[in-house]
Amino acid sequence: MKDEQFLILNESFIPQMSELFRSAFAGEPWNDDWSDSRKLNDYIKDLACSFNSLNYGLLIGGRLAALSIGSVRHWWEGTNYIIEEFCVSPEVQNSGVGTRFLGLIEQDACSRGIAGIFLQTDRDKPSYNFYRKNGFGELTAHVSFYKKIQDRAADIES
Repeated sequence: MKDEQFLILNESFIPQMSELFRSAFAGEPWNDDWSDSRKLNDYIKDLACSFNSLNYGLLIGGRLAALSIGSVRHWWEGTNYIIEEFCVSPEVQNSGVGTRFLGLIEQDACSRGIAGIFLQTDRDKPSYNFYRKNGFGELTAHVSFYKKIQDRAADIES
């Protein structure tokens, strides 16, 4: 596409990263409430400014239109790029931008000696089919766990 620029994002892009993230996840099917700007900026900083972070962006017409926040992790099988958050502006979704952006990420990762890309998503969201379409395979033996402890802490105190 004309007027696209693929780049590595640094800390100076935090405000644009936050705004794109908010707009991408505010509507269907996510409906995430990121109205607390401080919480949103802290979340983006937590991911984007961590040790070995590697954040990609795609500017279209000078505006951030696609974002991948992640980090490089070394594993015995090889070095991987772990995508924590990936999004495309609602204005350009379903236009091929996401697939093009992912291809650019793969090219850059390969040039860095990265062996693979790991990410997590929900089966019941459109992103699941997007990643499948773009060559990602499901790790059937992999399981994600979560334990809510905040309610339990209140029970312990009483």
